[in-house]
This record gives sequence, C-alpha cells and structure tokens, in this order.
Amino acid sequence: MELQASYPEGVLSNLLSWIVFLPMIGMAIILCLPKDAMETVKKVSLVFTGIPLVLATYLYFGIFDKSTSALQLVERFDWISLGAGENPIQYFIGVDGISLPLVWLTTLLLFIGVPASYSIKNASKAYYALLLLLEVGILGVFVSLDYFLFYVFWEIMLLPMYFLIGIWGGPRREYAAIKFFLYTLAGSVLMLVAVVALRIDSGTFSIPDLISLAQAGELTGASLPYGGELLGMKFTTWVFWFLFISFAIKVPVFPFHTWLPDAHVQAPTPISVILAGILLKLGGYGMLRACFPIVPDAFNEFAYALAVLGVISIVYGAFVALGQSDFKRMVAYSSVSHMGYVLLGMAALTEWGMNGAALQMFNHGTSSAALFLIVGVIYDRAHHRDLNGFGGMSQQMPVYWGLTTIGFFAALGLPGMAGFISEAMTLVGAYSSANPDFRVLVVISVLGIVITAAFLLWAMQRVFLGTLNEKYASFPDIDKREIFCQAPLLFLCIVLGIFPFYLLDWMEPSIANLVEILTIASNG
Repeated sequence: MELQASYPEGVLSNLLSWIVFLPMIGMAIILCLPKDAMETVKKVSLVFTGIPLVLATYLYFGIFDKSTSALQLVERFDWISLGAGENPIQYFIGVDGISLPLVWLTTLLLFIGVPASYSIKNASKAYYALLLLLEVGILGVFVSLDYFLFYVFWEIMLLPMYFLIGIWGGPRREYAAIKFFLYTLAGSVLMLVAVVALRIDSGTFSIPDLISLAQAGELTGASLPYGGELLGMKFTTWVFWFLFISFAIKVPVFPFHTWLPDAHVQAPTPISVILAGILLKLGGYGMLRACFPIVPDAFNEFAYALAVLGVISIVYGAFVALGQSDFKRMVAYSSVSHMGYVLLGMAALTEWGMNGAALQMFNHGTSSAALFLIVGVIYDRAHHRDLNGFGGMSQQMPVYWGLTTIGFFAALGLPGMAGFISEAMTLVGAYSSANPDFRVLVVISVLGIVITAAFLLWAMQRVFLGTLNEKYASFPDIDKREIFCQAPLLFLCIVLGIFPFYLLDWMEPSIANLVEILTIASNG
C-alpha cells in the first residue's frame, strides 16, 4: 500500500492524533469535575466531541486528496522495541478513502450522542466519561495501520460499551452486556491468535507491509510448526477464518448475530445509536482493511460461501424483523438484514459491489442511527416499545410522524434515498460477478427488500395510523433537542441519495486499488 506525505502544518501537523485523542482529554477533565457539576460535564462532552467533528470535516473537505488511493496524513514512529534485529511495534496511523468516511461518521454520531443522552440522570458523570473513551477506541480502530495498535484500540472500544449497556441499560442489562462482551471477546481472541501468527511468519505487525507480502506470495507460515498447516488446511486459510469470524461477530453476520438484539433492546437509546450506527461497521471495515487483502487467496477461495452468508443475513434478518412486536428489536433485526448487503457486495469482487458495500456501511450508519433515535422519542413518552400498543400517533405528534416517515423510507431503500443507491450498487455488482452463481443469490436477496418494506410499513401503520389511543392524547410532539439529534442523519439520508458522489468520489480510488489487489490474487 502506497503512503503519501500529506501533512497540514503547525498545530494540526498531527491532525489524526488530535481527532483520536481529544475525547480522552475531555474524559480526563470530566473525571476531575465534581459530581454535581452536571451542566459543566455536558458542556465538556459537547466540546470534546464537537472539536473532533470539526477537524474531521476539515480533513474530509479541506485536506484529503480524493484522487489517490494512497494512505494520507500518515504518522509513524516506533512505539515498543522488541530487541535488536526485530521490527518494533509502531504507532502507525493514516487514512484513505475507505476509512475517512467512517472516521467522519464516528465523530458525527458521538457528537449527536451527547445531547441524546441528556435524559440519563444516574451516575451521568461516569456515563459521559465512558462515552468519550468509546470514541477514542472506535476512531483508533479506523486509523490504525499497525495490527498490534489496531488490536489495542479494538479492546479499548469493547470495555466502555460493556459498562454503558450493563449499568445504564434496561431490566436485563447485565445479561445483554455479558453476552455482548463474551461474543466480542471470543472474536478478539481469534484475532489475536491470527495476528501473532502473522507476526511470527512475517516479522511485522504493519498492515500495509503484510498486504505487500501477501501480494508477493510470502505469507506461507513457513516459520511456524508444520509450515503453518493444521488439519489439512494451510496457514492462510486458518488466518482467514480466524480474522473473518472475529469481524463477522461485530458486523454481525448470521449465525454470529444473536448478541445484537439483546444488546440493542437493553442499551439506552444513545448507545443503541452508536452501536448500530458505527460499531457494526468496525466488522465490515476490518474485513476490507485487515483481512481480505492480507489473505487474498483464501478470500477468493471462500468468496461464494461469504456471499451465501450475506444473503442468509439479508433474508433471515428481514423475516425475523417482520415477526417482532418490540419496536427496538424490529430495528435491531433490520440491521442484520441491511449489513448482509455489505458482505454480499464485498464477496462479489467487483468495483460496483465493493463500492456498494462501502457506501452501504455509511448509509446504514445514518439510517439505523436515526431509527433508534425515533424509537427513543416514543419510548421516553410511553415507557414501552410495543408496536401493537400505539395507534393514531400521527394526530398527536405530526412532526414526529414526518421525521419517522423519512427515516423509514430511507431504511427500506426508497429511490431518491441513500439506502437505494448502496443496495442497488451492491446487487448490480454481485450480479456482474465473474461467478455466475451469484445471480441466483441476487434474486434471493431481492426478497429481503420486499420484506423490509413490509415490516417497516406495517410498523408505521400500527404506530401512526388508525384511531388515536386515548392514553396518549396528552403526549407532546417531538422537541427541539430531539429534532437536533435526528435532523443531521435524516438530512444525510436524503442528500446522499441525490448526491452519492460526496462519498463515492472519496472512496472509489481506494476501493479500485483493493479490488485490483484481490483480483490479481484470484487470477494468480
């Protein structure tokens, strides 16, 4: 992978590090404040999530060179020395067209997460401190180019999410938090084994260097016992499955998805927003950055199997969502379905499919986050999420109904909305795959689109149409704070449906380079 020197000068010469670690400074300030200074805690949280958003926006539109696939704003220096003759572990970060949109989305959602959390009163000082630490972990994963550093940030991200669910969640929060932790930790262990094996074989943790060695066919496991072969499978096959499962748990891909509905239902609304909007994207990003290009031969060998898993996720997630009466659980299963398109598009190994998958990760991040905010509005008033317990809410809360309609149409992939572009690109890319069997999978996956429209429209009917339930006749409409949280996400759902090039122009060179790497391995 090519590195490009693209540094701003002065105080912003380490721009990526500022974006990643500013929330940690905010966390330290919050921990030093007295418990009763909650207004100050909220202001500090807003400032130290807002500044990274401003810097990421400046990076996106002001500095980043979208004409190249090279890694930009690279910061690299030795971190941990491992002795003479050994490559050290490095603090090695940078961005390209694949990671930059996700960095920007992370800063946006964490900024929105602060005012969305104002209703949380219990131990709120600790809550906001953990929220800022969570942002550090997520951003660190998206910019890390050293696998050891990548793993460190991956684990940093796990701990605050565990506590945010387990302390501030619903009645079964402990169960959901432990389930989330165990699933993610199991994936982390597999990742660690694969990373250590790669280090022993190659002598480096550098992800770009590992990709270069893979292109040269030098990742063979020759330094490991039995040449890295075990149970008849070669070294790269084992590495592929260990890394894939660790990332598939996070996506989540069927059958590794069962932690997600419990975590969503029990998590407080702002944490569900972050979980669906950005944490699930860590899995898809990990596949694109740190799995497929490192073991491209194994990826090509099992691409069709991955596509089948993606289609199962699409159809299964949609059908299960159709059967839900809990508003939040329905949205959670819709995420399983929508993220299936990401895996299908990546497995197709076409530029259309890969671009569609990358675009779907961003678009689902906006639409799913908006849907969870929508659920939070009605839950804060009714204190339940039973879809069958509402009715006629359009009469009582017309502004809320209008915003919900935009969110639902974005999620079901209505033409003119962002989800339509990404899903269409994914399906076209999969249909044009070199493997003709993908066409059957595309036809099956279309069923997921139909069922998605069915469960979303049925949910809208049960909540908003019909006779107003008299119990809710006194409910106030959506307030300014709630609109402030939802409006940017719904705006992006519309704008990126009309002007998708605001993402595609940034992503395309890096995606094209990735497809070229994987295609060469396929032909080789």
